[in-house]
Amino acid sequence: MTPKNNVHIAHLTKNRVRFVCERIGEDCDESRLEAQISEFRYAKSVRVNKKAKSIIVGFESNLNEIKEFIENLPIANFNKRKNSPSKAEIYKAATALAITPLISSNGVKAMASLIAAAPLLKEGASEAVNEGITSKVLEATAVGVSLARRDFLAANSTNLMLTIGEYMEESAVHRSDDLIKELARPNIEEVWIEINDHSKKSLKKIPTVDVKIGDIVVVGTGESIGIDGYIVEGTASVNQVSMTGEAEPVKKERGDRVMSGTVVEDGRIKIWAESIAAESATARIKSYIQSSLNEKSAVGLKATKLADKLVPVTLSLAGVSYLLSRDMTRVASVLQADYSCALKLATPVAFKSSISKAGRNGVLIKGAKAIEALASADTFVFDKTGTLTHGSLSVVKVHSFKKEFTEAQLLNLTASAEEHYFHPVAEAIVKAAREIGFHHIHHDEVEFIVAHGVKTYVGGKEVVIGSRHFLEDDEQISFSKHEEIIKSEVDSGLTLLYVGYDKELLGVIAMRDTMRENAAQTLAKLRKLGVKELIMLTGDVQSKADQVASELGIDRVYANCLPTDKAGIIEQLKAEGKKVAFVGDGINDAPSLTKAHVGISMQKGADIAKATADISLLKDDIGSVAVAKDVANKTMRLINTNFNATVGINSLILAGATFGLFNPIATAVLHNGTTIGLLANSMKGVKIGAK
Repeated sequence: MTPKNNVHIAHLTKNRVRFVCERIGEDCDESRLEAQISEFRYAKSVRVNKKAKSIIVGFESNLNEIKEFIENLPIANFNKRKNSPSKAEIYKAATALAITPLISSNGVKAMASLIAAAPLLKEGASEAVNEGITSKVLEATAVGVSLARRDFLAANSTNLMLTIGEYMEESAVHRSDDLIKELARPNIEEVWIEINDHSKKSLKKIPTVDVKIGDIVVVGTGESIGIDGYIVEGTASVNQVSMTGEAEPVKKERGDRVMSGTVVEDGRIKIWAESIAAESATARIKSYIQSSLNEKSAVGLKATKLADKLVPVTLSLAGVSYLLSRDMTRVASVLQADYSCALKLATPVAFKSSISKAGRNGVLIKGAKAIEALASADTFVFDKTGTLTHGSLSVVKVHSFKKEFTEAQLLNLTASAEEHYFHPVAEAIVKAAREIGFHHIHHDEVEFIVAHGVKTYVGGKEVVIGSRHFLEDDEQISFSKHEEIIKSEVDSGLTLLYVGYDKELLGVIAMRDTMRENAAQTLAKLRKLGVKELIMLTGDVQSKADQVASELGIDRVYANCLPTDKAGIIEQLKAEGKKVAFVGDGINDAPSLTKAHVGISMQKGADIAKATADISLLKDDIGSVAVAKDVANKTMRLINTNFNATVGINSLILAGATFGLFNPIATAVLHNGTTIGLLANSMKGVKIGAK
């Protein structure tokens, strides 16, 4: 693979190296670039000096790997964006167009026109040298030929309309990107910190903004890391997709640095806070989201490739036209028209406008590729709890099987262990305990066992909380004495949480979840939008699952489904040739969200689900899934309409120019007017909710 950047070692000592990278310019955002490189496992410290074009890295080993990593970084993605697109070039081009007819001296006219067109001519010359024949080269040639012919009206008209088109594109992209980056910002309001009270350690939940440098922050499975810092105790698998784009979790242990906005997928760690929360996440969020937004869609790449292929066609037509007519006016007319402008500009603007509109309507779409994948999705898979249901369980019954434990004590014990974890069951338990005056029962460190439950010790005796499978099969706890009560609650459609204490079944907590009122309506809308199959995954028994499926009109059900089964089911559906959209909200949904062609996370979902999803709902409304699908379908229709209009209209303009039917000014107005019209259509975007 050819490196993206020319990087060489300028100075090297035992544990410190200074690289020079020519691609680092004045616009480089040093903090973002430093943050990205510091996440590479062999880089111990990083400092970027954009004036010297240097990157100074502290390391212990693997120098060649560090160099290779930097060589392949997309340095251009770390450039600071302007606050907003400038209208200065438009004013300059408009002034040149307005004053040249009033000036009698051709020399002054030429000078004014050349000053106005200089940025375009310079950019065209640069691309000709570095990239060959591109659309920008063609545009610069068209203006240059008109200037050489002293047709200043044509040159300035073309330059003005090109400048207006670029400004429109930059404005649409700027507004959209800023909105998406704001919506994508992690919202970590509270963290657990370790406090020492008379030599006894305990945990206290405080607002993230109150964290001070040097505080010890404790983070468990499923929780977001709210600060930047170094691990002082524990080991965890940390998912960094929201910051770096890495799909696979990274093992982090004592001495490793962790970033705010990332999520502990498994494990428990204590972090020494190296910065306050307000200073930590922003730069890297912008970096990753900007990188995601800059990724070209398949249809965008197709349009760009077609546009570049058609540039030589336009130049060939200009040559043929000259050979047939020996008329430079006709050549100038042909050069004024091409396919590139509308093909290259209208498509990304349409995507960005739709992303922006969706964001304002409660749907965060993380890039053009997500729109394409959602538009083509013909199979929607729902993890029932939290998507088709509200996911906000409520405790309705507590059964204690030991006389020495009251129902309130059983609830307090369970809440004490569960309060450290983000999960609908844990939230319901803690809420119920607080309603009766929650009294925390001291316990040892809690171990989270994925897809099973939690385990801890109270007074030296083991406490296990979770599924029946976890307690009965893994922990060998007998259920035989209490089968009648358990069966009665299960048959009533309740969700049960089992509590074991000292190798005996201590009790059962029964909870109820309710179906979302608009679930059936949303699924019906998805069918109208072209979805061929609706599938539900649930841990419910088959009879209960079939009943729910019948009520909602679901085609296929996977009952008794363990969290670990979900990703395999998604892979199976993909193997069947289906285009799969997965809708989920839990910690265990992250692999499925990644495996599906497009993943959608619910608003109340776990942070890891939101981080790995292609689309995140910003409102707790299942109806937003249909809104997202509607936006995707309409966006692709808009792009196809623009594509066909571009090819059709510009083919007619080129034919007319080739045969001398249009002079250069007429060609420029028709061609650039079409481009601006298509850009305006793309900027307007799709109508959400309209047919």
